[in-house]
Amino acid sequence: MRDKRLKGRLLEWAAVATVIFVAGTAAAFAKNRPPAPGTSASAQSADAPAGYHLVNTYKVGGEGFWDYLTVDSDAHRLYISRGTHVMVVDTDSGKIVGDIPNAKRVHGIALAPEFGRGFVSNGSEPSSVIIFDMKTLKTIEVVKITAKDADCIIYDPASKRIFTFSGDDNSAYAMDAATGKVLGTIALGGGPEFAVADGRGHIYNNLEDKSEQVEIDTKTLKVTNRWSLAPCEGPSGLAMDVEHRRLFAGCHNEKMAITDPDAHKVLTTVPIGAGVDANGFDPGTQLAFSSNGQAGTLTVVHEDSPDKYTVVGNVKTEQSARTMAIDPKTHHIFEVSANMNPRPAVPTPENPRRFPTMVPGTFRVLEYAQ
Repeated sequence: MRDKRLKGRLLEWAAVATVIFVAGTAAAFAKNRPPAPGTSASAQSADAPAGYHLVNTYKVGGEGFWDYLTVDSDAHRLYISRGTHVMVVDTDSGKIVGDIPNAKRVHGIALAPEFGRGFVSNGSEPSSVIIFDMKTLKTIEVVKITAKDADCIIYDPASKRIFTFSGDDNSAYAMDAATGKVLGTIALGGGPEFAVADGRGHIYNNLEDKSEQVEIDTKTLKVTNRWSLAPCEGPSGLAMDVEHRRLFAGCHNEKMAITDPDAHKVLTTVPIGAGVDANGFDPGTQLAFSSNGQAGTLTVVHEDSPDKYTVVGNVKTEQSARTMAIDPKTHHIFEVSANMNPRPAVPTPENPRRFPTMVPGTFRVLEYAQ
C-alpha cells in the first residue's frame, strides 16, 4: 500500500475508529469469538461461510501501523509489517519469535527460500530493500533503490529476482535475489499496487489509478501486455490460481474482478465488502478470499470451474482487518487488527490530517480456519 493509499486508508480507519469507539470494544470482540459450545449449525454457518471461523486471537501488542502480511509455512512464521520494523510471530503458538528493525516505512516482505533470504520493502527516502537471513532474521544488507516509496515486494522463482513496486513514481525495480544487485527499472504507466508471479517468467500487477492490470516479462524487464479491469475501480489486492491461470483482484468499488491473463480480459466480477486491501487464493480448497477492513468481513469465493465462481459468503472479522495471508499447508488465514482511538477533533502540527491512533497494547493477530 503506497503512501497515497495510506492516507486514504487512515481516513477509512478514522471512520472505523468512530464506530468501534461508540459501539465499545467489548461488542467488537464478542462478534469475533468462535461459536460457543452448543451453538446450532445454522447459526454457525451464517457467520462462517465454508466453515471458516476464528480459532485464535493472539494479542501481540507493539508499536506501528501495519500493511502486508507474509506466511512462511515451512518455518511456521508470520511476518507482519509494522512501520519501522517487521514483527515475526510463530503461527503455532502466536508468540513473537523475532523482529527485523531499523526501517522507516515498511510495506511488504518477500521470501526466497532457495537462497535462505528474505526481503523487506522500506519506503523511506531514499527507499531501500532490507535483505535478511530467514533462519536468524539478522540483516544481511540494506540496498538503496531510487523508488520514492517502495511498496509491494514479491519474489519471482522463474527469474530468481525480487521485484518491488512504487506507486509514487509508477515503476517497478528488479533485484537479483542471490546477490542483491539492482538490475533495472520498469516503467509501468500507472500507480502499482499488489503483484503476483506465475512461476513461468511473468508478473501481473494492479495499476490502481488506471484500473488496469499489466503483464511484466521478468527476464527482459518489459511490460508486455495491459488490459482494463472495468467495471472494477481502484484495484488493490491481487492473488492468482497459478494452475488454472486466473487472477483475483480486490477493487474499491466492492467487487472482485476475476481475469484471464492470457486472454487479457475480465471474465466476471463478484461482490465483496468495503475496504479491501488484500486477496488470497488457496489451491488446496479452490477458494479465493478478500479481506475487507472497512466492512469487517472476509469474502469467500469458490472456484467452481475456471469460468464459474460462487460467493460462499462473508466471514465476520474485525473492522481494520484489511490485509491477510494464507498458510497453504494448514489452509489457515491470518489477519491483524487493533482498536482505534476516535479521530482527533482538531488538527495539530504533528497530526494535521487528524489521523486516528491505535489504542496501546491492542494490536492482535486473528487466525481463521475451517
